[in-house]
Amino acid sequence: MASRRIDVYLICGGDYHDFDFARVELLKLLQEHERIRVRVAEDYSNTQAIADADCLISYTCNIVPSDGDQKVLKDFLETGKRWFALHGTNSIIEWLSAKPLKIDTPRSAPVFMEMLGSQFFAHPPIAKYSVQVSSPVHPLVAGIEPFETEDELYLAEYHGDNIPLLHCEYKGSIPEFVHSEWTGEDPHLVFYLHAYGGGEVLYLTLGHCRGRYDMPPLMDEYPRVERCSWELPVYYELLRRGICWAAGL
Repeated sequence: MASRRIDVYLICGGDYHDFDFARVELLKLLQEHERIRVRVAEDYSNTQAIADADCLISYTCNIVPSDGDQKVLKDFLETGKRWFALHGTNSIIEWLSAKPLKIDTPRSAPVFMEMLGSQFFAHPPIAKYSVQVSSPVHPLVAGIEPFETEDELYLAEYHGDNIPLLHCEYKGSIPEFVHSEWTGEDPHLVFYLHAYGGGEVLYLTLGHCRGRYDMPPLMDEYPRVERCSWELPVYYELLRRGICWAAGL
């Protein structure tokens, strides 16, 4: 008797990123598993598709579900299902001014962020930084060595009892963001598990990507293409492990 199919709902969309690139790369990884079948969306509005899915994967930026959509996501997790959340899923971004640049990340969707276990608050300019392994014996990171990446270093507010898998360090001032001052007292989670209800969220902050035409209305053409951690084999290994975890493979 053949094993049953696994229905994955992939949400990939939003602002300021090359979602075409990320969507294709994630679909290629999902295609490695014969049992997986995928539906794709840009936001959380198809609540029936979310409810019907066996697991959820999201790569978004500035996409906040409505109160009704959040209720469906909450029910999804409370039934014991899994959600693999990537990069900017936990972001709410409001541009207060362009010159000087000032960005707010308001706490306007607390239930959503409690489900995810964190809310993005700021990141310094893209630069190289070291990623450390927090729980070396955990199966999701077993055999992963500390590595260096060039990516957005996510600084966040955390909710609940997260299990850290990877982390990094940062201390400094980021004047472009309302949440500008970071003391470096605590590590910043790069990869973590967050239990919610009977289900669980796996969050990976790495994976910024941007093409030349992904910044309207701020600018018509961005000066460069950014691929960041997508250029590292270790990032694809983390994605593969996360997909297997979410799908129960």
